[in-house]
Amino acid sequence: MTSEEKKRLSVAACKVRMGVIEATHGAKAGHPGGSLSAADVFTYLYFKEMNIDPANPKAEERDRFVLSKGHTAPGLYAALANRGFFPVEDLPTLRHIDSYLQGHPNMNTVPGVDMSTGSLGQGISVAMGMAKGAKLQGKDFRVYTLLGDGEIQEGQVWEALMFGAHYKLDNLCVIIDNNNLQIDGKVSDVMSPYPIVEKLQAFGYQVQEVDGHDFDQLEAAFNAARETKGKPSAIVMKTTKGKGVSYMENQAGWHGKAPNDEEYRIAMDELNAQLAEVEAN
Repeated sequence: MTSEEKKRLSVAACKVRMGVIEATHGAKAGHPGGSLSAADVFTYLYFKEMNIDPANPKAEERDRFVLSKGHTAPGLYAALANRGFFPVEDLPTLRHIDSYLQGHPNMNTVPGVDMSTGSLGQGISVAMGMAKGAKLQGKDFRVYTLLGDGEIQEGQVWEALMFGAHYKLDNLCVIIDNNNLQIDGKVSDVMSPYPIVEKLQAFGYQVQEVDGHDFDQLEAAFNAARETKGKPSAIVMKTTKGKGVSYMENQAGWHGKAPNDEEYRIAMDELNAQLAEVEAN
């Protein structure tokens, strides 16, 4: 990846994180922690990896993305808005009555959302169906789905993973945001899913483990996934919950809590400073 491209993605990721803070502060509710930990992969997918067109969000040939951990809609919305699917200025209407940006993604109201999600464990099953459907119809679009590491405690996830391997869905990429925190505390304490990589390999997946905040590693992983034939791919991202906002980082309490006015100011000051630093280099 060129330094100029990395800079472009880093700028976009800062703006996505700002969008998460704007949205959750405007809503006085929402899930900033997991949105921030996934901000870099949202950015990579929508600004580099996926074949999408904001001017034609329902194009048949487009790649599909399913946010299985649907509560991190603020992160997805921020990426979609900054990519041009709808105005960034609408982000603070999150969860407001009559807003099209509700607390979980709604494919009927939000441009660019491919599946309505929110019930944990179910989004990956839909992604499997999309990928299998593409195979049956002879279409070559790719399907991506993002899960939380707490979400993979759901049994339905493993049934879906078995389906993907059985049908050799090499047009599918499963991404797991492994920040090791969920609403009740550490994932490893609540109901440990570890070892995640070895389990996915045992289920028949081509698996890579990466730093989810490193664009070079993300690029290498997604390139390898695209080149893998005969089996589905999985990317396990090691991330920091609340990444980019000092007082949110590695704090389970910020799983589902919105910043107040003072916390909003601090977060935006920090993110603006990060943006200025990236743009200056």
